[in-house]
Amino acid sequence: MYHEEGIRQPEIAERLNLSQSRVSRLLKDAQRLGVVRTTVVTPPGFFSELEQAIAAELGLRDVVVSEAASDDDAGVLSAIGAAAASYFESTLASGERVGISSRSASLLAMVESLAPIVAGSAEVVVQTLGAVGNPTMRAQATRLTDRLAQLTGADPIYLAAPGVVANRDVRDGLLADPYIADAAAAWRTLSVVLTGIGAATPLRTSWGAALPQADIDRLSSMHAVGDVCLNFFDGNGAPVDGDLRNRVIGIGADDLLAVPRRIGVAGGAPKVDAIRAAARGGWINILVTDNYTARRLLA
Repeated sequence: MYHEEGIRQPEIAERLNLSQSRVSRLLKDAQRLGVVRTTVVTPPGFFSELEQAIAAELGLRDVVVSEAASDDDAGVLSAIGAAAASYFESTLASGERVGISSRSASLLAMVESLAPIVAGSAEVVVQTLGAVGNPTMRAQATRLTDRLAQLTGADPIYLAAPGVVANRDVRDGLLADPYIADAAAAWRTLSVVLTGIGAATPLRTSWGAALPQADIDRLSSMHAVGDVCLNFFDGNGAPVDGDLRNRVIGIGADDLLAVPRRIGVAGGAPKVDAIRAAARGGWINILVTDNYTARRLLA
């Protein structure tokens, strides 16, 4: 009567001259004894089993796998951008302090997919890495921070500095600037950070537009496979130390790892090793990726 005919418990109790509590108890007994079984059919485009497997394998707090129309760059970026926007909107709490990396096509796709958030407005959006690469990429850094702040109703905090400088003295001098110092201080108060994941592969490196070749060669010699906000790590996720970190103007390892929610948005075959290492090292604890990349992570 309850499961097949859709009759509510009070009406069943009245028809069978039973108490409502007894009807409820009998229904629970039916489930416990296996008389009634629940089957969940996952709709197309959802990958709950894949998400759970990756979370367990890599020790992640949460995983979102989106369905990409194709395994090329355009298909992957479109899928993970939309999924990251949806996830961020649904999990953003009121008063959050959000950090966003300046160097990520994935984050640009996310912000472009994001609708204005009315409920749960953020307090601030902070740029976590100085501008890197060519003039177009440098302009993107400010645009990402500004646009995300507009969409979340937050105050933007920009990092008006290059991401990589010539030496440590130049970096320390820039960090003494009051505006840059304010951004650096805000890194220690973040509740969530959004970041892409940089990768080094034999065929393509996402470091080429940001770093001189000498730095890339040095990182390769130290077996670096990826980075988060230009914090470099090897295949096990262990930090790769070197002179370069002393020249980066961006959130450092200690401040980054102290952020409660570290959301990595990344996909594509060349980034599989970097994504896996970023998760193993704790550089991210939440991953948004596509179904092709997800299956490679488990292969």
